[in-house]
Amino acid sequence: MSVSEKPSGTVGIKVRRLSHGLDLPLPAYATQGAAGMDLLAALDAPMLLEPGQRGLVPTGLSIALPAGYELQVRPRSGLALKHGIVLPNAPGTIDEDYRGEIGVIVMNAGQEAFVVEPGMRIAQAVIAPVIRATWIECDNLDETERGAGGFGSTGTGAS
Repeated sequence: MSVSEKPSGTVGIKVRRLSHGLDLPLPAYATQGAAGMDLLAALDAPMLLEPGQRGLVPTGLSIALPAGYELQVRPRSGLALKHGIVLPNAPGTIDEDYRGEIGVIVMNAGQEAFVVEPGMRIAQAVIAPVIRATWIECDNLDETERGAGGFGSTGTGAS
């Protein structure tokens, strides 16, 4: 595959609309090159979030992911920039064996109250493959130039 080519694979995901989300469209890619699909707020009434407040926004969807995949719930950049709406656990992970409703934990990190309206695009969903790890316990690790330096230790030189 050349650098300009895109992978052509897709994965099918079984989705069940819940009663409070029946009138909402299913998540979809807004453009050909989009990585995420918008998740919509399946609310019966507006949800007020005061500055610093968190809330759980239902999506009206439950899914069955294929083995080896997760659904990542990520913030929408426009809501973060314009209103300070963030996802405190971003990215949130929906595991392949979870069958409950997808909920989005939102937090108002802004300075003004924010209203989540029914049907509002509240987050993005990104499907990602999962690689499972096996821990290999040992007495020593390979030496590296960095060693145990962390928390800004690589940025000590002039830039």
